[in-house]
Amino acid sequence: MVGPLDTRIEDLLRELAPQVLGALVRRFGHFDAAEDAVQEALLAGATQWPEEGVPDNPRGWLIRVGFRRLTDQLRSEQARREREDNLAVRQPRDEFLAPAADMGRSGDSDDTLILLLMCCHPTLTGASQIALTLRAVGGLTTEEIAKAFLVPESTMGQRISRAKQRIKSSGEPFGMPPPDERAERMGAVLHVLYLIFNEGYTATSGSALQRSDLAREAIRLTRMVAKLLPDDGEVAGLLALMLLTDARRDARTGPDGELIPLAEQDRTVWDNAAIEEGTALVTDAMSRTELGPYQLQAAIAALHDEAGRAEETDWPQILALYGVLAQMSDNPMVTLNRAVAAAMVHGPQAGLTMLEPLDEDSRIAEHHRLAAVRAHLLDLAGEPEAAIAQYRFAARRTTSLPEQRYLEAKAARLA
Repeated sequence: MVGPLDTRIEDLLRELAPQVLGALVRRFGHFDAAEDAVQEALLAGATQWPEEGVPDNPRGWLIRVGFRRLTDQLRSEQARREREDNLAVRQPRDEFLAPAADMGRSGDSDDTLILLLMCCHPTLTGASQIALTLRAVGGLTTEEIAKAFLVPESTMGQRISRAKQRIKSSGEPFGMPPPDERAERMGAVLHVLYLIFNEGYTATSGSALQRSDLAREAIRLTRMVAKLLPDDGEVAGLLALMLLTDARRDARTGPDGELIPLAEQDRTVWDNAAIEEGTALVTDAMSRTELGPYQLQAAIAALHDEAGRAEETDWPQILALYGVLAQMSDNPMVTLNRAVAAAMVHGPQAGLTMLEPLDEDSRIAEHHRLAAVRAHLLDLAGEPEAAIAQYRFAARRTTSLPEQRYLEAKAARLA
């Protein structure tokens, strides 16, 4: 957006973009037109601020510029009179023309959260929710999102356009959903942020194990939500989980991009600042709010991060936490991870027994992670031939090249 000497301005524009978009959508109700106006406002800021300095109220400045661009655009359209009449009914004209220093205070502070909730509208598919969140709130271009998920830009563009049209067709006004819908929609927001982070931390396909840009964006957006909802324990838990997991990022790959499993990582490379922040967040959340799945996962991640060596990991405590998590969440991945913990506490056969029901669960029965975990436990149980078969099956199932190479190497060593 701007030159390398203006990274502070670039970060500020990136942070303010969803707030400005939310303010314009609230006033005009035209998502596409508002998005175009925001892009023009951001470009104006990126061009003028390095030379003229950042205004005292940068958010109000951007809203005012975007408002003018959008007003000019709407006035040029055939339906100008009808739209202006509607706007006059919805809000007083003098509010639109408020000075930049006064625009966007108090009520508009929630616009980013409203925008996130809108991007996670229940009529949208999970893939569309992710794409629209990254586009509208994350500020990523359609090309960047398409590259992240390895689909053609045209396909991603169509997906985003359809998502916007579905929201428009729903007729839902821009604002906080009714109380009975809010909790469910907020759950969708956190799930979308969780999925974005997971795709960044371990890419489902491609030649790179990680997409650090996506992981960082998920953390940034979750920080934003945590700032808006400081008393929400699950938001804090999700942010803590991301920080505690991402802290290991630099130790997860070798010089050639090869996968290094948790037990073999150089823990001196882990990000101690992120570990301290994540641990403090989850400790505080668990002490004062209702316990939830993200907090539990963060607590498990903290136990892994606190171990100076793999041998010092508190597996009994991790197994106990997975037991509580399993009671809250009907998720086969929880069972999978719980089986690993059970194997570390009670022996590999205990873990293998726990995996058996997953063979009948269509959500994971053919997933490469089930085969990979079973292979690992079979290896620990002294059954190399069965382990080799499972490693090779897992390698065929994954579309991530680093994971594929790691699994094939494990099978080769046993052979």
